[in-house]
Amino acid sequence: MTTVKPTETTSKHAKKEIQFLEGPQSRWAEFKYTLTIISEFIKGFRALHFVGPCVTIFGSARFDETHIVYKQTRKLAGEIAKLGFTIMTGGGPGVMEAANRGAKDVGGKSVGCNIELPHEQHHNPYLDKWVNIKYFFIRKVLLIKYSYAFVVMPGGFGTLDEFFESITLIQTRKIEMFPIIIFDREFYQKLLEHNETMIKAGTISPVDVNLFLVTDSIEESVAYIKEKSIAAFGLSYMKPQKPWLAFFEKK
Repeated sequence: MTTVKPTETTSKHAKKEIQFLEGPQSRWAEFKYTLTIISEFIKGFRALHFVGPCVTIFGSARFDETHIVYKQTRKLAGEIAKLGFTIMTGGGPGVMEAANRGAKDVGGKSVGCNIELPHEQHHNPYLDKWVNIKYFFIRKVLLIKYSYAFVVMPGGFGTLDEFFESITLIQTRKIEMFPIIIFDREFYQKLLEHNETMIKAGTISPVDVNLFLVTDSIEESVAYIKEKSIAAFGLSYMKPQKPWLAFFEKK
């Protein structure tokens, strides 16, 4: 088996992860690694427990504020925040920054779940609260756990990973039928065509395309969230917990 050789610039954490994913380690090493995973989950749960209800916006870290996608994301996030949702993102630059910024523009709440990477890792300045996570799979759990809708803006491999994770959980009923919005029909046209290929091959059902909305309209996106999230789940602002219960929680 070909193994990945860590470079000089590879972080200490990344070296451990590369080693872990190469195959079986000693049972003691894998037990210790499991403890770090548990601690990351606990850190995320503690940091984000009171942030919801959220709408998570996925998208590329590589668009700057002059790009049309950045501008659209900022405006869309602001409109969603006006509904009372906290805007949640991966916490980084690009689309993530635009979404968090849009929430702050309208006085909404903005949170991030940042991934620790050698590059594209700094959290953006428009966050009320954020948590730094070492592992992608833990980050994806947190981005999904607190949200009642997901918006997929143009992005790369990471965005597609997050989209397919979300839609797989919904398709298999591992989570509720939360709405997914694919924003920018032209950007995702080939992906939509591949959906038709999968339907013809029988690898997905024709009704599966009803699991998401494809649109270029901010107004349609907001209306879809109102119908499929707010109305469907009877959402209202979270009631404060009793003081004696909140005493044990980290706000």
